[in-house]
Amino acid sequence: MSFEGVDYQSLSVPDAPFADPSRVPAFPAEAVPRHVGVIMDGNGRWAKQRGLVRTEGHKAAEPVVFDTIAGAIEAGVRYLSLYTFSTENWKRSPSEVRFLMGFSRDIIHRRVAQMDEWGVRVRWSGRRPRLWKSVIDELEVAMERTKHNTTIDVVFCINYGGRAELADAATAIAQEVAAGKIKGSKVTEKMIAEHLYNPDIPDCDLVIRTSGEQRTSNFLPWEAAYAELSFVPELFPECGRDVLWRSIDEYVRRDRRFGGVKTV
Repeated sequence: MSFEGVDYQSLSVPDAPFADPSRVPAFPAEAVPRHVGVIMDGNGRWAKQRGLVRTEGHKAAEPVVFDTIAGAIEAGVRYLSLYTFSTENWKRSPSEVRFLMGFSRDIIHRRVAQMDEWGVRVRWSGRRPRLWKSVIDELEVAMERTKHNTTIDVVFCINYGGRAELADAATAIAQEVAAGKIKGSKVTEKMIAEHLYNPDIPDCDLVIRTSGEQRTSNFLPWEAAYAELSFVPELFPECGRDVLWRSIDEYVRRDRRFGGVKTV
């Protein structure tokens, strides 16, 4: 299988998936990861390498986000989680945080019709506190508009942190214990999973991180406990569906045992 490089900086946001079906790899349908998570890293470094301010790297990432969504649809991925803004990203400069908040809001507003046309169901994973109300408002509008779509669920992880998600789940369970709804000695893994931000979304099968960094940075620690990891060298603005497909191709070749052993 060949994955030729594409200059995604020269592309506008794709009008629709399936623009060139002949390029889509013939993945075995039963082997395609159901849920893929992407840590979209390297926007700032991409800009710095070109003598640009960091925000230009975030702008360059927009078409890549939608090319990745298109590629996920073409490959048959059912859930795609995109690490958009972490709870740790508030540590960045106030000017960059302001840009990221406004840019996230504007992208959702501009692209909701396109996502709806593609059959995308927009989801959100993250905390409300600190997140701009205007961002939450656009997310809620998009989620309402696309709630009946079934082609792919795209989860925008905005103001998301894996430890925060687990702490919030623990708090909710503790409140139920205090109210006498459950016994503290009866807390199970299943119960914790049911108190995550989106408990109906299945565990993550494949996590892709761009930019060559080899860590998961507080992304889906519970959901991705048994996920396969793919660390790719490209900075995110250099990526697109070909990079996604390359990681999926590697994934389908791996032997996943979930703590067990092969019997044959």
